[in-house]
Amino acid sequence: MPIVIAEYVARWTASPFADVADPPWRAIQDAEALVSNAMAKLSADYEVANGVAIHRTATVEAGAVVKGPAIIGPRCFVAASAYLRGGVFMDEDCIIGPGAELKTSFMFKGSKLAHLNFVGDSILGAAVNLEAGSIVANYRNELDDKVIRIRFGRDVIDTGVEKFGALMGDGTRVGANAVVAPGAIFAPNARVTRLSLVDQHPLASPALD
Repeated sequence: MPIVIAEYVARWTASPFADVADPPWRAIQDAEALVSNAMAKLSADYEVANGVAIHRTATVEAGAVVKGPAIIGPRCFVAASAYLRGGVFMDEDCIIGPGAELKTSFMFKGSKLAHLNFVGDSILGAAVNLEAGSIVANYRNELDDKVIRIRFGRDVIDTGVEKFGALMGDGTRVGANAVVAPGAIFAPNARVTRLSLVDQHPLASPALD
């Protein structure tokens, strides 16, 4: 069953990446190029320096580290000690809290990393909220075979990539200190309880009858 990003993230079709029809794990592999290409089409409301485009209404506090290519959209906030790298897109009204790291990821309107988070190689829909200490891992360090595989309903998706975190549909909420293992697909408005582990790898997820 194909995974179509726009079925999980409504704003994808109005974003600079609307023409990208690849599954999320493939779009992530191209994140740096996609963000770089989008930067060339930004309005004059963005200040661009060293591969980083910051909207005039956005705030990036002193002490934050933002490595290009990166786009920080209108009214976004990046706190001191936050770390952004590897191709990052922040849509509108997004928040990266202190001590949070966002790596090779797309965030859509109103999404938030509270603080002390890591999110790697992921696509976060609009109004996604990760409470303090929650993690979206992107690499199967514990397995000899690093290729990301996902149990999705009755199927197993072999992504063919070694780095992919999650596709989180609009409105997803992740509780404090929860861990999302590499390769997760969340329907819109999903809920992850505090201190829980979500692991959709077929070795961790029982097969359905």
